[in-house]
Amino acid sequence: MLPVIKAAYEAGQAIMEIYQTDFDVEYKEDDSPLTIADKKSHELIKSALEKHYPEIPILSEEGKGIPYEERSEWDKFWLIDPIDGTKEFIKKNGEFTVNIALIENGKPVFGVVYAPALDTFYLGNKEKGAFKMEGMSAISFDNEKTFFEKAVALPQHSKETNKVKVVASRSHMSSETEEFIEALKKDYDEVETVSAGSSLKLCLVAEGTADYYPRYAPTMEWDTGAGQAVVEHAGGQVTVAGEETPLLYNKENLLNPWFLAKLNRKQ
Repeated sequence: MLPVIKAAYEAGQAIMEIYQTDFDVEYKEDDSPLTIADKKSHELIKSALEKHYPEIPILSEEGKGIPYEERSEWDKFWLIDPIDGTKEFIKKNGEFTVNIALIENGKPVFGVVYAPALDTFYLGNKEKGAFKMEGMSAISFDNEKTFFEKAVALPQHSKETNKVKVVASRSHMSSETEEFIEALKKDYDEVETVSAGSSLKLCLVAEGTADYYPRYAPTMEWDTGAGQAVVEHAGGQVTVAGEETPLLYNKENLLNPWFLAKLNRKQ
């Protein structure tokens, strides 16, 4: 999967070239911001995936108009968000990511989340587990063994039973999320809330920095696929809110239900 990781890295570098300028912002029909960085990232990733994996179709935020009649025939596909956390990108707080996931039979079996402003990768792989890698600019993408020498297996932190951390969206805090946090205070001596943007929230759960990420606000499939792969292959869960059902992909409606990401806590 090194070509996928390299594609995420190169897309991230292209994004950073724009990030460091006074970029123009367009607006989609739903009034969400779209910069030229989205388009450039999409084209770089799409080109790399088509070159190395021509047999696997692609679903991206920037190419989401594929009819369900066609998508429903896919048993495997790439799911891409060229920039997750566009609002964070525009605010220039660094908390945006490039997301690429491989979905098989509705489940994320591989995911890469690259935060280019932080120069940090998170990886989730069905066979290998989950990893975090920092300082990617000094790493070769030509040899898998060399590449993974700097990888740190996730999760990194042990859990304490009397304390809990909840990661919440920096831009999309809802009243339902606040109610979830209040309910935790009945079960734990200390409940700390941390904020983050983009799929970094899922990655904070995967690495053990946060115990829960309740998302009781709208997201799309490309927002979560790669991050869910990292969480699940780190031993965590991403389930529909109030259920034990995992978040599934390639639905007719690409809007996700509300969900809860969590690590299995040590008792």
